[in-house]
Amino acid sequence: MEPMHLIVGLGNPGAEYAKTRHNAGFLLVERLAELWRAGWTKERKFTARVARAERLGRKVLLAEPQTFMNLSGESVGGLVKYYQVPLEKVLVVVDDADLPVGEIRLRPGGGTGGHHGLESVTQHLGSKAFPRLRIGIGRQDEMREITGHVLGKFSAGESALLEKVLERAAGQIECWLGDGLQKAMSQFNGVVDSTNEEK
Repeated sequence: MEPMHLIVGLGNPGAEYAKTRHNAGFLLVERLAELWRAGWTKERKFTARVARAERLGRKVLLAEPQTFMNLSGESVGGLVKYYQVPLEKVLVVVDDADLPVGEIRLRPGGGTGGHHGLESVTQHLGSKAFPRLRIGIGRQDEMREITGHVLGKFSAGESALLEKVLERAAGQIECWLGDGLQKAMSQFNGVVDSTNEEK
């Protein structure tokens, strides 16, 4: 029996956070659930919303931790343990203020970049060796204190670009499921909007 793939979008629950930059992970897994016609259910034992799908011959579990960002690892750790998901089949989708809006970057592992959600997941999994897909949300004026920025909503211009980003990132995840990490990285990583490619 092939192990399940787990795709986790990180974010904060609640209507006030729904379209904020920090919820880019939620936005992508919700897009995947829509594309794959997978319905969401609340799983209290994992403190998460989950949706089950079959895609490209793979069993896939989509998840949104409902713990708030900084405790995301509690949900992810519980899901990984219960479903016995190998770490290379756990994909965590996060926002990244160090990438400009319009850029996506899939990696097989690595550091947290100061992202509290990733820090929590790393702590609970006891490893950095799990794939993560970073969705650029940019930062303003090179400020290090960015709480207001990440918890703010995308501007009208950013929202239009975000639609392209989510479409491209969904394609990247399908490539990861079907053809593996290396191909998904080489074909999809980078700037989504062609007008920004000289940057």
